[in-house]
Amino acid sequence: MKGTAGTLPCPAAERGHQQMVREQYMTTTPGTSLERPKNEYVYKIGIYGWRKRCLYLFVLLLLIILVVNFSLTIWILKVMWFSPTGMGHLRVTKEGLRLEGESEFLFPLYAKEIHSRVDSSLLLQSTHNVTVNARNSNGEVTGRLNVGPKMVEFHSQQFQINSKDGKPLFTVDENEVVIGTDKLRVTGPEGALFEHSVETPLVKAEAFKQLRLESPTRSLSMDAPRGINIKAQAGNIEALSQMDIKLHSSDGVLLLDAETVRLPKLPEGTRGGSGISQGLYEICVCPDGKLYLSVAGVGSTCQEYSRVCQ
Repeated sequence: MKGTAGTLPCPAAERGHQQMVREQYMTTTPGTSLERPKNEYVYKIGIYGWRKRCLYLFVLLLLIILVVNFSLTIWILKVMWFSPTGMGHLRVTKEGLRLEGESEFLFPLYAKEIHSRVDSSLLLQSTHNVTVNARNSNGEVTGRLNVGPKMVEFHSQQFQINSKDGKPLFTVDENEVVIGTDKLRVTGPEGALFEHSVETPLVKAEAFKQLRLESPTRSLSMDAPRGINIKAQAGNIEALSQMDIKLHSSDGVLLLDAETVRLPKLPEGTRGGSGISQGLYEICVCPDGKLYLSVAGVGSTCQEYSRVCQ
């Protein structure tokens, strides 16, 4: 059999041709409305709804807090007077901290050295008292100075006041009190009162003032290993006693060196019989100046060559 050869149509090629024709028709025919296929899944990117509003509110709150904190910081810096060199009246220098004006410390202050300016004094003031403590390495108080409203107290083994050149002026310890000045001056109207003995090389009154040594209810004793010198260059020397005044020399003489020696209140005897002394005595003087008593009589009973003078 003879026949004519031909081609058979392919189903896949036919479907592809139909799709191309449909797409070409859809793009080349304007004005036509065709329903496009709907997407089954929709993905939204970002924050929406009440979450977005909360985020904006939180950011706004942070901005408000930031502005308030910045304002408070500026206000504190201005009120406290902060500066690159310190705070307020407090300045940081190479030598330490410098504080100008009045300051109040509510808690203890620990410092190695505290001194005032050159042209001003240092004032420590408190409503109750001012206490300065010195401690050792173990923290124990070794010295304490307490300045109160009625009394100044110092607790230590020794208290010493020095001059500007380091000379000790006043020293006190458990055994003695030492005054290192050249002159001790007592300006009180009642003078100086000593309950016990006083040891000093010189007792002197001020110029044009009287010096008086007095013991109202007890005796007054002056002892010196090498003599006692009582001198009044422009006045008299008076020794007053309620009872007796005794001048005693254990190894030596009692010398009265004056132009006239007077005993104005000695009792004088009356003329009587011989041998009647009336309890009176006569003071006799030996050629060497020695004094002795002799029973008084009508005439003088002193003998130039008495055995007392031998």
